[in-house]
Amino acid sequence: MLDDSLFDDPARLVDADPGGLLRLAALSGAQVRAAAESATEVGMDDLADGRPRAVVLLARPGVGPGVCRLLTALAGPRCPVPVVVTETVPAWIGALDVVFAHSEDVGDAVLAESVSIACRRGATVVLAVPSDGPVAAAGAGRAKVLPPRIPVPPALSFAHALAVGLSIFGALDLVRFDTDQLADELDKEAERAHPNQETLTNPAKSLAMRLAERAPLLWGLDPVSTAVAEHGAFALGAHAATPCHVADYQQAVAERALHRAASSVGSEADLFADPEDNPGSALRVFLVSARYDAQGEAQERGAVRDLPGADLISPGDSVRDDAVLRSAALAARFDLAAVYLGLAAGTLNGPGWPAMAMH
Repeated sequence: MLDDSLFDDPARLVDADPGGLLRLAALSGAQVRAAAESATEVGMDDLADGRPRAVVLLARPGVGPGVCRLLTALAGPRCPVPVVVTETVPAWIGALDVVFAHSEDVGDAVLAESVSIACRRGATVVLAVPSDGPVAAAGAGRAKVLPPRIPVPPALSFAHALAVGLSIFGALDLVRFDTDQLADELDKEAERAHPNQETLTNPAKSLAMRLAERAPLLWGLDPVSTAVAEHGAFALGAHAATPCHVADYQQAVAERALHRAASSVGSEADLFADPEDNPGSALRVFLVSARYDAQGEAQERGAVRDLPGADLISPGDSVRDDAVLRSAALAARFDLAAVYLGLAAGTLNGPGWPAMAMH
């Protein structure tokens, strides 16, 4: 059962969080700074020597798939270099390609084999992985390895993986971003979500309350937002045992029966209604919007008009109009909300959890 009274009792939150997950979830900014330092040390300048034939993103289990989708969306449809998201290196991988992979599983045999193949064929390989184990060994002496320097559970490593990926895209001039601004924005998001902040003014607690005991439909209003929604679904599954439906909004509209059922559901106005009284009310549409330009604003207005009962998840006006900043802040909010929800629902305190969390 959900104990939502926990949200506005900082002392009880501390007691319910012996592993300090809320504190660890607030370290996204620190992860970005640490990844930037690692990127400087290993050197990314050689990536800019010539435009690669393709950038291959290896999406391994964990935060990796969401990071890869977000990097692809940030590069955009007009990206001058093909960006390929796959689980293993393609057969055509070669010396003209750049390969990126993130994994917290040091023994990922499938990834180790992909890294070995890519390195043997002369591809430029960048790995956001721990420095020990078969994966790092497969790229030893040939791959650029940027291990995590801020110890957090694997499910909270999104910021590290994203920062390493952005360092590649930045060196290739495919995505423009400012590391310091990104880290500062993530710090601000953590401050807004601090346990001492009341639910009404805490965006992560508020989001957790809205998600509680519902079947969330996370519908992204553009490719960047949909990638963030994908990570949100992962975070909720990892911390709060909450299954989610994720889709691009236009795809969701095409799923007519589900869209019709969702459109008949109210919003946070009936937040405290008992879903058992009306099973359909357990559905809740969350329009995920990292809106950062006029087109995104128009899409947001249109979707809200079509689904007036939906909840809008947006970084808010406090985050400036920049796709990287707004999407990263929103991803961090999902992490924090999922941890809050997991603490209140008791899903983070099962047998073996503390031991598993940090591996």
